[in-house]
Amino acid sequence: MKTLLRRMLPGTLGLAALLLLWQLAARRYSPDQFPGPVQVAQACRELVVDGTLWVHLKASLLRFVTAYALAVLLALPLGLLLGWWSLGLRVLDPVIQILRPISPIAWFPLAVLWFGVGNAPAVFIITLAAFFPLFLATVAAVHHVPAAYLRVAKNFGASPLLVFRAVLLPGAFPGIVMGLRLALGAAWINLVAGEMLGAQSGLGFMIVDARNFLRTDLIVAGMLIIGLLGLTVDRLVALGERRVRRAWGQA
Repeated sequence: MKTLLRRMLPGTLGLAALLLLWQLAARRYSPDQFPGPVQVAQACRELVVDGTLWVHLKASLLRFVTAYALAVLLALPLGLLLGWWSLGLRVLDPVIQILRPISPIAWFPLAVLWFGVGNAPAVFIITLAAFFPLFLATVAAVHHVPAAYLRVAKNFGASPLLVFRAVLLPGAFPGIVMGLRLALGAAWINLVAGEMLGAQSGLGFMIVDARNFLRTDLIVAGMLIIGLLGLTVDRLVALGERRVRRAWGQA
């Protein structure tokens, strides 16, 4: 119990300091301009009581999970393949380096033309935002596996499949997890932007709708909810990482 309290104390102090600074800053403005913690807490309660939060939360999580799963299914195998196959990487690297710096926001007009309005363009934008961080991190993780490990496995007669499964994947795992977390952050950030692209539900739509009605308390409440959900998802990924590390003897 004492160990748990020691771990939680620094984070709790940081949150308390943030709330204090927020309250002090809010005193300099009217609630319509900069709502304080009390006004935002009341707005959160309003969203929970009337059921609005659950409708938008469900829509956002569904889009996020769909887009993130698509990004993982595309980026992870491709990153492992091109990290292993250097010739393929040299062929595709110019294309990747041209597309990578383009902001997902720049794809908005084309996304609307290709997919119309609604869920599809939002999922496309989120998938695109998550793809490149995971892909590049996976390629780099494979490259950083010491070549001596692979040579030793081959000298012992391990098949290519066994080398990939027992040597390459565990060796590249820390870098892959870092890519998963970077992709998670990029996808979550662009979730709101994607939902502003003609969607009629979701946390991003909720923020835009609150702006139209000049409800700054609901805007800040939506931002706070997005941040807390992002923290929760990141912690879940970290928990999964620790379990896999223990399974592979890396803990």
